[in-house]
Amino acid sequence: MISLMSTWGLTILGQVPVDPSGLLDPSSVQVQSVWDFVVKGGPMMIPIGACSLIALAVVVERALSLRRRVVIPPRFLSGLQAVFKDAVDDRAEALEYCQKDGSPIANVVGAGIKRLSEPLELLEKHIQEAGEREVLKLRKYLRLLVVIASIAPLMGLLGTIFGMINAFQTVAVSADALGKTELLAEGIYQAMITTAAGLMVTIPVLIGYHWIAAKVEHLLSEMDRMTVEFVEQYACGENGMAGAPKLLAAQQDTESAEGEEDTVETAAASA
Repeated sequence: MISLMSTWGLTILGQVPVDPSGLLDPSSVQVQSVWDFVVKGGPMMIPIGACSLIALAVVVERALSLRRRVVIPPRFLSGLQAVFKDAVDDRAEALEYCQKDGSPIANVVGAGIKRLSEPLELLEKHIQEAGEREVLKLRKYLRLLVVIASIAPLMGLLGTIFGMINAFQTVAVSADALGKTELLAEGIYQAMITTAAGLMVTIPVLIGYHWIAAKVEHLLSEMDRMTVEFVEQYACGENGMAGAPKLLAAQQDTESAEGEEDTVETAAASA
């Protein structure tokens, strides 16, 4: 972010023609380095530079955290299927496998394994809640990028206003200011640096935000597909999985036992 800002600044603002009258010192307006660019922009360059550093740190952190092998390990499903062969007997071992993995997809599937004996509607609800928690983790710091992209140009504009106030004040208090427009032009030139700096921070931050948001949406779509396959295999009894029918049979046995207990209690109460 800083290197991009310096490149744009030196390219756009560094090409200043020399004043043929000799009244304006070129070194006072030419941008020679990044530090010179910051100094000529005034005090508002400090928060703008801080915003650029924070945005750069967020983009790098999200780029590393949202790698597919971190969010959806390539061998997670195959390892889970090898461990979770029976939906009743192997549930504890499968849950431990998900907890050791610790990836977002493992946390979502682990929430489903915990509630696998519940009705399908409740199972889907718990999986959805776990997915929403993981979505918040994947979208971490994105709001910060939005805030930086919103306030950076405003801070640049504020710096320009402060600079123009100082420029006009210099002309107003100078006894020799009459007819010397270079005094005003130099102040305005330096004041406009902050606006350019604010925009040079905002544009890459917006690009980074939309790139991260698109990556998150792609990962969420992949996680949703894998979660649906998990529910179909282990809760709906599809694809010929032996564990799901056994789980459903266990549920039916539990419900029939509860029904028999209710019948016995009703008969005892009537007697």
